[in-house]
Amino acid sequence: MNLSKLAYQLRRDVVDMIVAGKGGHIGGDMSVMEVLVTLYFHEMNVTPENFATGQHDHFVMSKGHSVEALYAVLAAKGFFPRERVMKEFSQFGSPFIGHPNNKLPGIEMNSGALGHGLPVAVGMALAERINGSPNRVYVVMGDGEQAEGSVWEGAMSGANYKLGNLCAILDRNRLQISGSTEDVMALENLKAKWTAFGWNVIDVADGNSVAQLQDAFAAAKACTNQPSLVLANTVKGKGSSVMENKASWHHHVPNAEEYAHIMADLKQHEEEA
Repeated sequence: MNLSKLAYQLRRDVVDMIVAGKGGHIGGDMSVMEVLVTLYFHEMNVTPENFATGQHDHFVMSKGHSVEALYAVLAAKGFFPRERVMKEFSQFGSPFIGHPNNKLPGIEMNSGALGHGLPVAVGMALAERINGSPNRVYVVMGDGEQAEGSVWEGAMSGANYKLGNLCAILDRNRLQISGSTEDVMALENLKAKWTAFGWNVIDVADGNSVAQLQDAFAAAKACTNQPSLVLANTVKGKGSSVMENKASWHHHVPNAEEYAHIMADLKQHEEEA
């Protein structure tokens, strides 16, 4: 399976989902798509069949506002029908709400209030180790989320317990709702900070490259005596010049002209992938 091509196909699903639902966090959906596709179709041992048993790798979407990308990937993986999420997203009474809903198959944790995902993932990874399980735990965080103190409590705890079965991914697109992360709450040097907290930091120059992400996850799995952080340098709004690197697209809904331009750009990238 060509995962790069799939990522652009699913980006188009996300755009349609957001337009139909009249809301969503499109910029972060676009930046994190390759991370999710690589996790679900290459890295993690999780399927609709083994999910109910609990005997699978675990995933937490800590940056829960990018749920549209997660829904698209879970549908492609077979957890629920694509047609259902495309029709029901953000509609009254639908379970496909604007943040992860653990009443849906494939989702283990409700999220949305930022900073909660990593501490929960630490607990999950510790429990799996106590149980002697081979299952791994993955958690995706946003970079704006790094301003939350609970992230660093989780980081300290994960290193203290030497959780080699824990892998965090930081979607480093450098933009948040109100502008540049470095203007809102300066974060750099992130690699040095996470290293100082006792994590194995794997810097991915192009976090929208499936090949680079696959190498990073392999390196994380090989590190068994400390948790790993995949520092994925991504592009907010990845896939169209209309959206890329623009903070205003954090949760913008495309108008008709923008929609046509974005979908043409995504289709071209899909054909080139």
